[in-house]
Amino acid sequence: MQRAIKKLLIWVILAVCGYFILSNHFIFIGKDLRVLKKSHLTLEYTIFSTQGKSIESIMDVDELRKDGIGKLLVEAGKVTEDQLDVILEKYR
Repeated sequence: MQRAIKKLLIWVILAVCGYFILSNHFIFIGKDLRVLKKSHLTLEYTIFSTQGKSIESIMDVDELRKDGIGKLLVEAGKVTEDQLDVILEKYR
């Protein structure tokens, strides 16, 4: 009985970890790691680095743009709110 409970507990922990990974983007901005909530469960862009990418190329990724990566970039000081509005205007 105790062994079955341990197995169940391990499976529950693995399921919760899998759900957490599928429901969040892990964004590396420089050396900082930021977590961004996904709009739906997927493995696409689960881990994303902004290193060496322009703001425009980052914002070209539909999934990240829709989930709010622009706000993260503003918080990190990579772009101003006004610059972000200009970039986002072409997607409206």
